[in-house]
Amino acid sequence: MTNRALVCAALAKGDSELLGALDSEDTRVMLDSLRRLGLGISQDSSGETLRVQGCNGKIPAAKADLYVANSGTTVRFLAATVALGSGEFRLDGTPRMRQRPIGDLLDALRQCGTEAECEQGTNCPPVVIRAKGLAGGKTEIAGNVSSQFLSGLLLAAPYANRSTEIVVRGELVSKPYVEMTLAVMRSFGVSTESDLQRFVVPSGAGYEGRRYEIEPDASAASYFFAAAAVTGGTITVEGLTKNALQGDVAFCDCLERMGCKVVYRENEIEVTGGKLRGIEANMNAISDTVQTLAAVAPFAEGPTVITDVGHIRHKETDRIRAVVAELRKCGIEAEEFEDGMKITPGPISPARIATYDDHRMAMSFALLGLKADGIEILDPDCTGKTYPKFFEDLARLKTIAG
Repeated sequence: MTNRALVCAALAKGDSELLGALDSEDTRVMLDSLRRLGLGISQDSSGETLRVQGCNGKIPAAKADLYVANSGTTVRFLAATVALGSGEFRLDGTPRMRQRPIGDLLDALRQCGTEAECEQGTNCPPVVIRAKGLAGGKTEIAGNVSSQFLSGLLLAAPYANRSTEIVVRGELVSKPYVEMTLAVMRSFGVSTESDLQRFVVPSGAGYEGRRYEIEPDASAASYFFAAAAVTGGTITVEGLTKNALQGDVAFCDCLERMGCKVVYRENEIEVTGGKLRGIEANMNAISDTVQTLAAVAPFAEGPTVITDVGHIRHKETDRIRAVVAELRKCGIEAEEFEDGMKITPGPISPARIATYDDHRMAMSFALLGLKADGIEILDPDCTGKTYPKFFEDLARLKTIAG
């Protein structure tokens, strides 16, 4: 949400103040890139309040080399955003980023008149955009790999030379993340005609600078909801509701089906653990919480089957293969499918968990250690990508619980 709001605020007419911003590697590389594009952005000492001087759709820099680390939102949102400018822009990141696909987005940009290419011919970064404004018109974009391709195009489209019609080719994965993009765009004054397969973004609408409060990170909250499930305790997360913009609050529905008690209040969600049972869950819409559920599954009675998440193989790591490998390392029976996995509960053995430089591997497998002895997380600092203080907060929960 922070990176979506940052793009809208940067392109807006007038200044914006973003409250409750996430301070993490993903948002820091976005901030650094926007500054390299000539945008004026300041932040308070906590990093949670950002003040952004909007450029009214006119990218100030004529050339920039942007380092995006392993941030999918940054590379995909900005590849579309810099197409609005005039000049040459290069986007590159970590070795893993150089394995993550972006060709479908560049193909859609080319249909809108932008010269865009993958420097090494791999359909992955480094990406070079030779921009002369976004023409708009009709374009198609693949929906089966990442919804971020579509979100990036949507965020830039209000500043195209003419109205933009985007047609999704194939099934759109992770639809709630696109709905979140549309909701943030509406908050900054741009409405889009949409049925989630076809989108029409009017030209000339433009974003208006505003004061915008960002919801707490629902994906990060999933680990604490899961902690309640694993330990049988109670966790309350403030600032999130059943109707939050972020679809990942639906992770609580999975926990409820497994036997937890979930209470939704006006400004908080409370989860209390219970006797857990395995479930079958299509997690296409909430795929960032697959690893969280996989860490709860070993404590349930009966197997848990997760389906329709083949696209998570293209995330920070191949998340299906990595989860299955590390669960097996713990002595847990786990079966890998092309689009998901099956986890059968059993005794948990001590293990040193590889994180594959994936923040969600570290945070999810830490949950095993709340109830099983001998779980060691290698490279815990990888949580800095989205949640630098995760282990501090987890330790604080233990202190509160006594």
